[in-house]
Amino acid sequence: MMPWTVYNQAGQRKYLTRGECASFLQAAQGRDANVRGFCWLLAATGCRISEALALTERNIDFETGQVIIECLKKRGKKVFRAIPLPPALLALLKTALETETLPRERLWPWSRMTGYRRVREVMEAAGIVGGHASPKGLRHAFGVCAIQSNVPLNLVQRWLGHADMKTTAIYTSAMGPEEREFASRMWVYGTGQSPAAGGATPKAKRLIRAPGVLRVNSRPGKAGAGATGNPVCNILPAPSEARDSGRPTSLLRLAILLNQQVTKRVKALAFAAC
Repeated sequence: MMPWTVYNQAGQRKYLTRGECASFLQAAQGRDANVRGFCWLLAATGCRISEALALTERNIDFETGQVIIECLKKRGKKVFRAIPLPPALLALLKTALETETLPRERLWPWSRMTGYRRVREVMEAAGIVGGHASPKGLRHAFGVCAIQSNVPLNLVQRWLGHADMKTTAIYTSAMGPEEREFASRMWVYGTGQSPAAGGATPKAKRLIRAPGVLRVNSRPGKAGAGATGNPVCNILPAPSEARDSGRPTSLLRLAILLNQQVTKRVKALAFAAC
């Protein structure tokens, strides 16, 4: 049996990204209060569609701002979990109950297939397609977003109703903004591009340096630049060059001394490693 991951057998992710979730909720705004509340609750709690369809007015605790969900995978054991709800969603549900837009016994008296279709309709309106465009994709998105928001793993486990924390830990394998940031630090090397500028070539910066100690040339076509125009460093030219320039050489001598000390240290470490 293939172990569960955040990717399917075709290598496609099973969860919605933050941007897709935002588009999904935006598309839900154009629906009636029933559909809007149902879609919002799924995205905000990560509950299973069957658990959402079983909710009644008694499951919404407006005083503490949370929903009490019965874990239907543990039928007969009466296991409940509490999940905080956004204030705006609580206000929507309260208004819908007071105006009887939502019934008090079962908030959404739909079949499982009807609930699934409502979610799929909103997904299509938001332009989200693929296997992850489903109620299960919203549940996975909740888990991934919680982990990437630094919510403690045991709390995410309780909110999702997982029996084993190993199942919850799988969401940590989804690539987050921090991981992408780490990777972006490597993209600048050998490209002459800056990830922060969206791929645009950064302008050469003026450096405060000792005369002739370190010259950086990032403009193609200039002396010292490589064939590709990538930055090339010229380190420590002959002291006569600095003297001929007529510039002070005190900083140059200091740089040469430091360079010699670093070279000795590197050689000593290399020798010790042999």
